[in-house]
Amino acid sequence: MLNSEPQPQVEAPAQPLPVEPLVTLSDAAAGKLQELTKEEANPEIGLRVYVYSGGCSGFRYGMMLEDQPSAEDVRVDSKGVRIYVDGQSTQYLSGSEIDYVDTLMGAGFTVNNPNAVSACGCGSSFRTSDSAGSPGACHH
Repeated sequence: MLNSEPQPQVEAPAQPLPVEPLVTLSDAAAGKLQELTKEEANPEIGLRVYVYSGGCSGFRYGMMLEDQPSAEDVRVDSKGVRIYVDGQSTQYLSGSEIDYVDTLMGAGFTVNNPNAVSACGCGSSFRTSDSAGSPGACHH
């Protein structure tokens, strides 16, 4: 006998949306960082990335090797390398990729930041659409 009563619709559970990492490393950046830290005995060694006020567009990037992250840092693992970002800088770096370039003009780490709406000619400072950073001199 067929049941003619309407059956409740069961919806499939919602799939979680993929979470974009705060910061990622290019293959070149990961390789260079692994090279720079291969002799380090401290397992906490990683790259600290931060944003501070300055530069001709309002904000500048800073990077350094970090062996003592703070409890407030956001930790990201990308391609076998640890990245530490302080809470204040996360709003400016979300979705960024750190790359390493080696050209005739020099070598170094760069930030490909989707949040930056403008950058200065020297390439070391930026501004976001929400930022109120005050432009200053363009110094390297």
